[in-house]
Amino acid sequence: MRFLGLLALAFAMAFGSGGDAHEQLHLTTTWVGIACAVIFVVGYFFIAAEEVFHVNKAKPAIFIGTAMFFIIGIYMVVNGMDLHPLQGKIDHLIIEVASIVFFLMVAMTYIEALIERDVFNTLKYNLVSKGYTYKKLFWLTGVIAFFLSPVADNLTTALILSTVLLTIDRENKAFLIAGAINIVVAANAGGAWSPFGDITTLMAWAAGKGTFTDFISLFPASIIGWVVTAFLLSMYVPVGAPHFDVAKEKKVTIKPGGKVIIALGILTITSAVLGHNFFHLPAMYGMMFGFSLLAIYSYFYKKTHKNDEPIHVFHYMSKIENDTLIFFFGILSAVGALHFLGFLEYLIALYESMGQTPVNIAVGIVSAVVDNVPVMSAVLNANPQMNLDQWLLVTLTAGIGGSLISFGSAAGVGVMGKMRGIYTFGAHMKLAWTILIGYIVSIAVWYVQFEILGLY
Repeated sequence: MRFLGLLALAFAMAFGSGGDAHEQLHLTTTWVGIACAVIFVVGYFFIAAEEVFHVNKAKPAIFIGTAMFFIIGIYMVVNGMDLHPLQGKIDHLIIEVASIVFFLMVAMTYIEALIERDVFNTLKYNLVSKGYTYKKLFWLTGVIAFFLSPVADNLTTALILSTVLLTIDRENKAFLIAGAINIVVAANAGGAWSPFGDITTLMAWAAGKGTFTDFISLFPASIIGWVVTAFLLSMYVPVGAPHFDVAKEKKVTIKPGGKVIIALGILTITSAVLGHNFFHLPAMYGMMFGFSLLAIYSYFYKKTHKNDEPIHVFHYMSKIENDTLIFFFGILSAVGALHFLGFLEYLIALYESMGQTPVNIAVGIVSAVVDNVPVMSAVLNANPQMNLDQWLLVTLTAGIGGSLISFGSAAGVGVMGKMRGIYTFGAHMKLAWTILIGYIVSIAVWYVQFEILGLY
């Protein structure tokens, strides 16, 4: 389905290139353009079919992201073309990719540190030991997902809270399915209004499409859309409460140093925001500064807590998902190559011929099938002339649109793996209408807030 969605996007871009679009020099119709397009489609097919071929998506992503530029270089040398434009594109791409990769690397390291200090295990124990009803647990996990995702990212949030659901009750499928969908939708909605919550929002913020406070203005649309979906889903949550045996469950508390790491994490995010907004530094500099604080703290912790389990910063780094970072490098490079060749001019023509609002709404639906990272990267590389309200709309739709299909977001894919056989594509699609209604409500709230009231 992702492969078909990719083809649909390509055809839509092609048909949208007619009409009044300005003709520009590009390499889309040359052999290098055709060859790179084929490499991208074939490579993305293997990325989308990761579960079928059991090939980590980072492998085809890094191949297409590098091979396309080598082929472009060969074409330009053979035809005696000036290589400075290619060099300029690569230099710009390196800055873009490094900003995102280093940012995510620090964020993932902090998450691993919090996991090792039992911060999230303590949260899980406190939830399951209170004797709450299924409906109360449904709403609690949703609220936590919505407000944890802006800091911890949507994938980590979804994985942690889906584990909580399984801990609560492994047998009650009605509760598990509704709870899983609620967590995925809440995590994606929470990530949409924070530059730290979703990769697409981070990409838009890093590209300078809005300030930190600009993205926070998406909060009403995000939370109202999620609440509507959650209310509809709650009708499928069974009555009663899960059984919990205090005698059989070992109490979990945060390990020494865990609360300090939480404080350092908040300071790290603050430094990233302030550095970006006031000093125009890439957000990754604030994150790397926070990483240095964590490293320094681990040194002094070892000196002052000789009898306690030490804090190993570089061990935490070794546990982060490096394949995810490689995937981002590959896919962003591949889209950058398509932009250099001129393919994204078709996307600009699509905005001109159909209008910004309809296309930005469609981006959310397409991102559920194709994956929001390459779609958002394509929009940012095409860089259509849009005002802040439209950039925030495409950020919103790309962030929450992935919830429409179970594998449309990293959060959904992660929960499918964690709750294999329970949270499936079929189970998700039976209740997808609730998500679609929430998606429409979010767009309606955006329209009233931004286009009618001008509150942003």
